[in-house]
Amino acid sequence: MNSRLVGIPELLEVPSVAVVIDVMRAFTVAAWAFAQGAEKIVLAESLDDALALKAGHPDWVALKDGPPAPGFDAVNSPGMLRSMDLGGRTVVQKTTAGTVGALAVKDASLVLCASFVVAEATARVLRARESDDVTFVVTGEDGRADEDLACAQYIARRAAEADADAETEAGAGAGTDAAEFLRRAADSRAATELAEGVRQGVHPDDVALCLELDRFGFAMVAALEGPLMVLRRVNVVPGAHQSG
Repeated sequence: MNSRLVGIPELLEVPSVAVVIDVMRAFTVAAWAFAQGAEKIVLAESLDDALALKAGHPDWVALKDGPPAPGFDAVNSPGMLRSMDLGGRTVVQKTTAGTVGALAVKDASLVLCASFVVAEATARVLRARESDDVTFVVTGEDGRADEDLACAQYIARRAAEADADAETEAGAGAGTDAAEFLRRAADSRAATELAEGVRQGVHPDDVALCLELDRFGFAMVAALEGPLMVLRRVNVVPGAHQSG
């Protein structure tokens, strides 16, 4: 498998297969939303679009980056979202980087949205697909965010692992050691800003939750459904923890 890592501004053409990475926090939050029972996640183009979708569907749950705001039900924090019951609900998500990256590759034949909590499941989808070329979209800091780079590099290595028999029953990668990749994420600018309260709408457990390797056994696939880019879960790893 040939993989390339690009930032959102470097997306000059539509890739065939795209893996959009946002560790802190969009696609950790999305995974937790599915773990809490969400049926699907609609990725909104803008805050106004998110509010419009919410207005048209009052039973939908709208969330955004930053502090709480009128019209939104939640913020982009896994620590806060894990206490919500989202059984059967549709979530509308708008974030600074993650949702932007996914929408930038909406015409790709396969779009996976990922973070460390769904790393192995994402790698398994790529292996099963046997894709020759995979573009990893590193959404943070215009492609320079080390937590996203580390996650993309880890998933790429896991996807390239030839010996599937080396995998554990729970689905954690047994071939490539994740420790160094997780350390880089823990030392990243985003992790520091979250831990020090530089960003708003943060729970004290957010960084730790973003660093839980393979917390869930599902991958997250985004695709156009009519005019909307919709993210859905795909169960991949038997026996892995599927819910919160």
